[in-house]
Amino acid sequence: MRSIWKSRRTKIVVDICMTIFLILSFVRWEGDPAFHLIVGTVCTLFFGVHVWIHRKWLQTMTKSYLAKKANPKLIGKYRIDVLLLAVWGTCIITGFLAIGSFVGGIEWMFIFSRIHGASARLGLLLTIIHIIQHRGQIMSYLKLKKGVSGK
Repeated sequence: MRSIWKSRRTKIVVDICMTIFLILSFVRWEGDPAFHLIVGTVCTLFFGVHVWIHRKWLQTMTKSYLAKKANPKLIGKYRIDVLLLAVWGTCIITGFLAIGSFVGGIEWMFIFSRIHGASARLGLLLTIIHIIQHRGQIMSYLKLKKGVSGK
């Protein structure tokens, strides 16, 4: 029996949910930060599941990359993936640390909010690059082929 984590359907559902919650996390909120906190937390959970699903590829590529034996076609994807892990990791950690400035009124913790905002914008740019790099896979998930019209 095939693991649920290897299922193409699971990967698609996780990616779609992660994308929806990522977009929702950029919605501007005024006053009560509850919406952003909930959406950001759910997005973080989907991000974690996405990384878990692809962990073996990341492990294999890291070993190949460090041994200088990585497939040249995959090196660009791997580098963006590592940057995404670092940037979104920073964004997630500083997002949770920034709660102290909003909820507890702890003034010095506001710096985490600034780092969170900057890393989120950089993460969005890297995510767009990541999506462009994986457009062939995305099209195959949607059962679309290059050069074929949707008729």
